[in-house]
Amino acid sequence: MSDLTSLTSAQFKQAADIKDQIEALNQKLADLLGASLAPVKAVPAAAAAPVGRPAKKSKFSPEGIAKIKAAQKARWAKVRAQKAGKSTLAAAVEKPAKKRKMSPEGIAKIKAAQKARWAKVRAAKKA
Repeated sequence: MSDLTSLTSAQFKQAADIKDQIEALNQKLADLLGASLAPVKAVPAAAAAPVGRPAKKSKFSPEGIAKIKAAQKARWAKVRAQKAGKSTLAAAVEKPAKKRKMSPEGIAKIKAAQKARWAKVRAAKKA
């Protein structure tokens, strides 16, 4: 079935005439078979609603959707650019941070304090 906008004026007029003939024949059929039978109406395929749940309405305007798409494309472009030239996050993952080391003087102070504590504990046991 072609789109109505692609029809010429002559084709459109011919389609309207055919539709009128169909409606007239449906009316004659209804008259012949009796009033108990409702006239059959021709429903175009495009106008027929699908059976089941109704179509969801979009909550975003076309402009809003375009903005969202553009932002998503920009985010992915940024990710791809970071993959091509290593990002700071990737560099941080590759190189572990230097461990902090205690100076030899600090270690000596801790050892001396620990020895003094244990000496106190031993002295308390003897007493």
